[in-house]
Amino acid sequence: MNFRSRVHSEPIGLQLAPMIDVILFLLTFFLLTWNVARYETELDVRVPTAKQGESPKRLPGEIVLNVKADGRVILNRRDVNYNELLSILKEIVGQFPNQAVILRADEKAEYKYVIAVLDVCRAADIWNVAFATAPNEPTE
Repeated sequence: MNFRSRVHSEPIGLQLAPMIDVILFLLTFFLLTWNVARYETELDVRVPTAKQGESPKRLPGEIVLNVKADGRVILNRRDVNYNELLSILKEIVGQFPNQAVILRADEKAEYKYVIAVLDVCRAADIWNVAFATAPNEPTE
């Protein structure tokens, strides 16, 4: 008996609708996580303005240190004391010797807090430190 003549098989086709759903889901996921990970800055830290400041090109792997007005240091959205900061930075410098650090100090933070963070960076053998500033607002 020949059963093949009765069975009509359709050719296998590419299913576009599920593939488009998956691609849109992945695109949405990566856009949202990229936007959150792009800003490691604390929103309530207001950096001072500078006339000659320019927007730096952000490099992957930069460490952003936020110094609040009361002297607290924020790293990766958590408060760290100077000893914790030193151990974290030493561990990072052990793996990446030319590690870049961006220091975002609040404009109302006392100078001694900024110097203390710089001292910790120097103790961890970090020499590539940049200071974040806000763009100067044009006066009319």
